[in-house]
Amino acid sequence: MTVARSVALFAVAALFEIGGAWLVWQGIREHKGWLWSGAGFVALGVYGVVATWQSDDDFGRILAAYGGVFVAGSIAWGMVADGYRPDRYDVTGALICLAGMAVIMYAPRRH
Repeated sequence: MTVARSVALFAVAALFEIGGAWLVWQGIREHKGWLWSGAGFVALGVYGVVATWQSDDDFGRILAAYGGVFVAGSIAWGMVADGYRPDRYDVTGALICLAGMAVIMYAPRRH
């Protein structure tokens, strides 16, 4: 699998997981109802499927690397969906997480 395809899968997974969690949040915390929450539950399930499409066979590695994507994606989602304005520490932390994701996922390994 190419790095570009892998990164694209991480991005799609992030849309479903972060979007699903946001929908559940909206349904419960913002009192928008069970339809929103139900859509969130479905999206979270799709996230789980998309994560399996990564070519690496190590669940722990995939989930750990995805953690970096989740951190950065959550900040981006908050900016777009909720008007959140990250400060320099949010941005720095997200960049560190993405660097960690790249090391975990794409560092050369002996097989």
